[in-house]
Amino acid sequence: MGSSEKSLKVFHLNRQVHNQHHYGKKQQEIRHVPKGCLAIKVGQGEEEKQRFVVPVIYFNHPLFMQLLKEAEEEYGFDQKGTITIPCQVEQFRNIRGLIDREKSLHHNHHIGCFGL
Repeated sequence: MGSSEKSLKVFHLNRQVHNQHHYGKKQQEIRHVPKGCLAIKVGQGEEEKQRFVVPVIYFNHPLFMQLLKEAEEEYGFDQKGTITIPCQVEQFRNIRGLIDREKSLHHNHHIGCFGL
């Protein structure tokens, strides 16, 4: 194999590795969301936004509806892509826990989206 053929092969190999790495990251960002759940982002101010997967039934809960109202006030209805909730992550975890416990008591089982 000549040096130009070898260089071309190395170029293609490096390009494949780069593409696999790039698309692998994309795939991780577009993770599977179970049926009956929705992915959202949560974070406020300079805090890094974190991704959560929540059951759609939670969108009817008064606490979650308040978070959605705050998102509407902050971002309007023109959000592109994932819904972003302007709330501190730790506060959201506490609210999620309250809703989860309440739903578990009423339904006698745990809705499994939050473990993702």
